[in-house]
Amino acid sequence: MFHQANQALTPRLSEAISLLFLMVVIMTSSILFFKATPHIPVLIVIMMLLCYGWIKKVNYKTMEQGIVDGAKSGLAAIFIFFFIGILISAFIMSGTIPTLIYYGFEIISGRFFYMIVFLVACIVGVAIGSSLTTTATIGVAFIGMAQAMDLSLAITAGAIVSGAFFGDKMSPLSDTTNLASSIMHVDLFEHIKNMSWTTIPALIISAIVYATLSPSNQTLSRSNIGDFKETLFATGLIHWYTLLPILVLLLFAFKKVPAIPTLIIASIVAIGLSYGHHFHTATQIADLLFNGYKSETGVEAIDSLLTRGGISSMFFTIALVLLALGMGGLLFTLGIIQTVLAKIEHLFKTAGSAITGAATTAIGVNFFIGEQYLSILLPAETFQQQFKKSRSCTEKLSPYS
Repeated sequence: MFHQANQALTPRLSEAISLLFLMVVIMTSSILFFKATPHIPVLIVIMMLLCYGWIKKVNYKTMEQGIVDGAKSGLAAIFIFFFIGILISAFIMSGTIPTLIYYGFEIISGRFFYMIVFLVACIVGVAIGSSLTTTATIGVAFIGMAQAMDLSLAITAGAIVSGAFFGDKMSPLSDTTNLASSIMHVDLFEHIKNMSWTTIPALIISAIVYATLSPSNQTLSRSNIGDFKETLFATGLIHWYTLLPILVLLLFAFKKVPAIPTLIIASIVAIGLSYGHHFHTATQIADLLFNGYKSETGVEAIDSLLTRGGISSMFFTIALVLLALGMGGLLFTLGIIQTVLAKIEHLFKTAGSAITGAATTAIGVNFFIGEQYLSILLPAETFQQQFKKSRSCTEKLSPYS
């Protein structure tokens, strides 16, 4: 069985399946059709489960404790999110992220266009930790360049999206990467290292494919990229020394320093370097670290890239994590997950089968519910105990959550 502790009920299989099906319907319809933020359907599901528990005469305090215990498991992730918000602000304030983006644009050329678009999207994705922002900003510029050169927009879009998601997946600034590692109680950089077994080969294969598809002698119109670079340079944030915090991250990762001390020290180094090109008062720094950096270049694409960070930017994710984990705790307290998985537990006796089950479940949750945070949280909570039973470390589960 999974999560035997604090199980207050053993429902019939038909009841458990019906409740899970209803949960999927509520979330899918709310998110996809009514465009609700995921917090609302999760709250609705929690209320539905509380009603089910009340009908089954489960003590309310027991259900409440299940919600609290589920939420407790995400506290490590929440504290990391706070420091991630601070780090992003510090990295923009110091010029680390703008400089990474600027040098990424330096390698753009007409030859191997698709491959370079892919690699630059990777760089920017790692730098800012957001796939959606990467595709919505530099992706638009690359599409414009492809149109000007009469190149395939479909291949260009594929290169942009592929690179953006690689960057998001492998970035220590990514909220989903931090969430997966924290929920599984795995060190952030250990988690990224474990993902590299699949992501690095995918990166190499993709780069080769995009290089093969690229035109060999295409003249590149650099006007869009030139505008990007000029605007970035005009911010006064582009300096070689602003890349030093990246070296701190890499060094601490190599030394296997835990995530929170690494984030704190890298943030302090970045804030210190910011005084090399701009003086900030203590009040300004406090505001930037809480509310995030506000870019005011007047160029929408650049402002979208650089207006981010701060503790407040993490509140959406933190609230969803608490709600989703509370819902997961209630599902286990009412025995719903255990009842369903008891029928298929024999399929997950080995590490390979457990990995397959976790990955398939994550894909299924993402497909039917359309919410990436839940596709991380629910499979992680469900399969964590089975990985231990199959004598496989949880480091192997986190990359598939």
